[in-house]
Amino acid sequence: MTWGRGALLALLCLASTVQAAEEPAFAAPAGGSPSAEEPADYREDGYREPVPATLAGATVVSTDAAFALWQKREAVFIDVLPRAPKPANLPEGTIWNEKPRISIEGAIWLPNTGYGKLADITLAYFRAGLEKATRGDKGKPVLFFCLPDCWMSWNAAKRALELGYTHVYWYPEGSEGWEFDGYPVAPLQPERGGDQ
Repeated sequence: MTWGRGALLALLCLASTVQAAEEPAFAAPAGGSPSAEEPADYREDGYREPVPATLAGATVVSTDAAFALWQKREAVFIDVLPRAPKPANLPEGTIWNEKPRISIEGAIWLPNTGYGKLADITLAYFRAGLEKATRGDKGKPVLFFCLPDCWMSWNAAKRALELGYTHVYWYPEGSEGWEFDGYPVAPLQPERGGDQ
């Protein structure tokens, strides 16, 4: 069978298109979407959409940089992924088994603290959690994360800056980026207190 010049060119174009489409899946676990523009205030909706590449006042870190901080125990890692609520329509007598949160080993989980607006009790829980994690030292480095393309960690890091924490890191790739690179994970339980 002989191939015409046009058919060969079409085949080569198709092959390069397929290769280009496959490469990003191997290049990054997630969060490869184009970044959003950094807003002036907290994000209050669309929490699972592309995030900015920056956060004024904070240091944005890659997975490798986050791991270096983790290895040296230089920062307290704060997971702010929301906790799934118990479904309201469960039949009476149903046992509710919450899905475990598998996250960065040694992190502290302060769920529901990354929303754009927080109830007073949740803000108090966030403050108390940070104070406990840093032993009251606002100069202690803190690193915030949740999942890729999740505004919750961006909001929480911004909130920590506004509360006076001076060494704030934001890790946009979150627990999925961490686990994708083979770094240690463990099940977490939420910190006690507040409405958690």
